[in-house]
Amino acid sequence: MPTHRISPTSLRHRLNLAGRRLCVVVAGATAAASVVTAPLVHAVPAHAAAFTYGQDVSGYEADHDWSASSAEFGIVKATEGLSFLDPAFARHWQELDKKGIVRGAYHYGHPGNDPIAEADYFLSVVNQQPAKPGDLLVLDLETTDGESVADVNTWAKRWLEYVKAKTGVTPMFYSGWDFADTYGHGLGGYPLWVAYYGRAKGDVTPPADWKTWTIHQYTDTPIDQNVSSLSPQQLRALGRR
Repeated sequence: MPTHRISPTSLRHRLNLAGRRLCVVVAGATAAASVVTAPLVHAVPAHAAAFTYGQDVSGYEADHDWSASSAEFGIVKATEGLSFLDPAFARHWQELDKKGIVRGAYHYGHPGNDPIAEADYFLSVVNQQPAKPGDLLVLDLETTDGESVADVNTWAKRWLEYVKAKTGVTPMFYSGWDFADTYGHGLGGYPLWVAYYGRAKGDVTPPADWKTWTIHQYTDTPIDQNVSSLSPQQLRALGRR
C-alpha cells in the first residue's frame, strides 16, 4: 500500500514511487517500489477461484464506495508514525461495518521512531472506533528511515509483539516481497500480507522465514487489489475475539 500520507512528502513519494510498496514485477527483478497463529495459515489453493477477494484503501480513496465493491475483506489505513491520522479512516471503518465484510486497520511504521510509541498511537486511534470480533490489525512496513537491517527487524518484532500483548491479536505483517525477504526474518509467526505485482493472483512464494502467505496484493490498478488464501471465516479467526 502506498504511504498514503496527505502531506507534501507523501505526494512527492507518490509521484516518484519511492514511498510506494516494494513489489517485484517479475521473478528475480528488483522491487518496483517501496511494498496466526501458524495453524491458521493455510496452503495456497490450487485454483484462483478458491481465493477470497479484498481491497485496501486510505485517504487517497476517501470516497471509495464499499457498498458497490465485490470485496469480501477490506483493510484501511488508520495511522502513520507518531501523529498522522488518516482522515478517511473513520468513514472507511464505518462503511465496512455496514457492508458486513471482514475488515482491518493498518499502521504505516517508521523505524526511526520508537516502536512502542507508534504501536500505542495506532491502538489509541483504532480503539476509538467501535470494534467487533474478527477485526484485523496490521503493521505496514516499507521503509527503513536509514536504519540497519538488524534495527529494522528488531523494530518490527517489538511493534508486533507489543500489539499482540496488548490486544491478544496476532497482527498481520504487510510489505513488498523484497523488503519482507530482507527485513522479515524471524517474523514467520505473523500472518503475511505480501505485495508482489506483475504476477497472477496467488502466484507468489513466501519470502524470508514465512512458510506461506495469507494475503497477496497483486495490483494497485485501478485500486489496491488482493486475494487471500483463507476464507472470510478463517480471516476473521485472525482478528479480535
